[in-house]
Amino acid sequence: MKTLKYISILGASGSIGTQTLDIIRSHPDEFRLAAVSIGKNVDMARAMIEEFAPRLVAVADRDAYDKLRSEYAGKVKIIYGEEGLIEAAVFPETDIVVTAVVGSVGLVPTLKAIEAGKTIALANKETLVTAGHIVTEEAKKRGVALLPVDSEHSAIFQCLQGEKREQVEKIILTASGGSFRDKTREELKHVTVEEALRHPNWSMGAKVTIDSATMMNKGLEVIEAHWLFELPYEQIDVLLHRESVIHSLVQFRDTSVIAQLGTPDMHVPIQYALSYPERLPLSVKPLDLAQIGTLNFKRMDLERYRCLRFAYEAGKAGGSLPTVLNAANEEAVAAFLAGRIAFLDIEEYIERALEWHEMIKEPSLEEIRRIDAETRKYVQSLL
Repeated sequence: MKTLKYISILGASGSIGTQTLDIIRSHPDEFRLAAVSIGKNVDMARAMIEEFAPRLVAVADRDAYDKLRSEYAGKVKIIYGEEGLIEAAVFPETDIVVTAVVGSVGLVPTLKAIEAGKTIALANKETLVTAGHIVTEEAKKRGVALLPVDSEHSAIFQCLQGEKREQVEKIILTASGGSFRDKTREELKHVTVEEALRHPNWSMGAKVTIDSATMMNKGLEVIEAHWLFELPYEQIDVLLHRESVIHSLVQFRDTSVIAQLGTPDMHVPIQYALSYPERLPLSVKPLDLAQIGTLNFKRMDLERYRCLRFAYEAGKAGGSLPTVLNAANEEAVAAFLAGRIAFLDIEEYIERALEWHEMIKEPSLEEIRRIDAETRKYVQSLL
């Protein structure tokens, strides 16, 4: 007999959130939306309430709260602020929490969901980047599954099914190269925000698209992979693969390599995280290798992509440095998107923040939150 899975989505108005709603919409006998957080998009919240009838809707501020509560009082519980995010994460009926909010704001709600015993469909990579040691330890202690939603980590997770982890030689994350993969560093000096947001392969939110162009997105994924798959950084490689057909690979000690291939469409890893260990039908264009014809690969140049180098260095050093890396990146990317700094300034601000910080070896959650706030203030002072 099938068991209906109840889903909470943290960050439903973003790219991952809306595609998760597509999955729920496509499989009404498998999934039901129990609770959702949706930022400030009141019109989208209304549409979601009418279509999916969630029991709880969390919004970002009082204004959105007042508008929705006046319309849906007695029908849906409306709540706002960080308290709302947390309540959506721990909603009693929920089986799986899709953490699709962008940035370190997802950390505390994810931890609360783990404490409540919820399965985590992890799309918020910053949670493991900033506090991987705390999150993974808490998940182990409570027997909670961390199911990756990122296409690369989902690929590795799929390649490891039925395999022994101790026989893994290394994992290889693939990277498209982002919007500027064919440009030299000299050509990057005057690129615009509009150009940076034109990703050649994937449909993603603005922040993640910029991270893809700087290669910080891949750097954050390297740190996330370290925690998800319990491998040292020396066993995590990145390979430039412009077609985004091979999503990642695992090499074993007998030199065998298993890869996961598919059309570059985020519906696939999202649905796998929700349906695991089952696979459900999905209406996306199937992979046609004959039509693609050729797959290209290239070693990563850590001088060309300095943000990826910063991520490896921060990850290997550990402690509080990944928190600084992430916070500085978020502030710098926001400044670039606002037109306040140039594209190459993003990595300059990150490097200065990493040099400024005095590392704490095993930061507590309180220290992580303090360091996150202090780093943001420091980057703002540079601006």
